[in-house]
Amino acid sequence: MADSVLANKEDTKTDGAAAPEPTHGGISYTPRVDIVETDTELTIYADMPGCKPEDVNVRYENGQLEIHGKCQSRQENVDYLLNEYGVGDYYRAFTVGEVIDATKITATYKQGVLIVHLPKSAAAQPRRISVQAE
Repeated sequence: MADSVLANKEDTKTDGAAAPEPTHGGISYTPRVDIVETDTELTIYADMPGCKPEDVNVRYENGQLEIHGKCQSRQENVDYLLNEYGVGDYYRAFTVGEVIDATKITATYKQGVLIVHLPKSAAAQPRRISVQAE
């Protein structure tokens, strides 16, 4: 199950330590994610509308996967009659289990959705054991 391999950093504050916070100022949103697990990989789908692909950063270091997206204001110097859409950056961090092959992590960004592929190491993948007749 994904819980044993990938944990949201916000859910792992058991020792009183604070979750990592971005060091830049301004509003930061937590993107909504779907996580899918197969026999060979975990895939994260993160909704990050308003970002440009070159402003999305995925970083893996010391067992932690960080997702960060910078968003620019849609319009400058506009007097809104109604303004319900908040503009800010996205940030989320996950603790990644050691069964992930960190050297093969890939990410794509398309139509406001960041897709991160976290392949499992060969040792963590299930394999079929043949049974010999005697």
